[in-house]
Amino acid sequence: MTSILVAEDEALIAAFIEKGLRAEGYSVSTVEDGVTALQHAQTGEFDLLILDLGLPALDGLGVLSELRGSGSRIPIIILTARRTVRDTITGLEGGANDYMVKPFHFAELLTRVRVRLREAEDHEHGSHTDMLTAGDVCLDLRTRRVRVLHESFDLTAREFTMIETFLRHPGQVLSREQLLASVWGYDFDPQSNIVDVYVRTLRKKLGASRIITVRGMGYRFDGSQADRVPNA
Repeated sequence: MTSILVAEDEALIAAFIEKGLRAEGYSVSTVEDGVTALQHAQTGEFDLLILDLGLPALDGLGVLSELRGSGSRIPIIILTARRTVRDTITGLEGGANDYMVKPFHFAELLTRVRVRLREAEDHEHGSHTDMLTAGDVCLDLRTRRVRVLHESFDLTAREFTMIETFLRHPGQVLSREQLLASVWGYDFDPQSNIVDVYVRTLRKKLGASRIITVRGMGYRFDGSQADRVPNA
């Protein structure tokens, strides 16, 4: 069973996260201070760490620094009330895999947990490559260019992340909320139509029928669809 460590000193928030994750089938342990969080994370018994920054004894950035300094590759999702750009940059550059700001929706946290666990599993089993392929769509993770049939296209940073998300979940229906969380992370408006705007842009490059609208649910990527030559 996948084990998740939650380092959170606010009891209500910790209990809320633990209850939700357990309901999804995860094994969960919670700790209230940074020193204990570091000790637990270093045991190697946990698959992911959800880390508050404002912990007593040793703050979250200290925990992060110690773990990455010791070579630990445990996926770390920072969950904090600190919302400045500087805090976010410090956390991500310090080695965190993701950064979420309180208050938060559990569905978004769960999505991020699943994504980070999947990424860690890919690395562990050596399935992480420089190329992602679905049908005749191929994404180069190094150059950040996408090849469709015999044409290759440059991508903006958001376009790249969205295509990567689709290619890692071929055939799966992804809700707008899931795409927002994966592509825009902590910095998005849940009521925004930005996902639909980017889907239209990507359809021009990949071909209209490859990103299928599933009414009331979201979008599904089908790399086998090739009813038209994409436009640059």
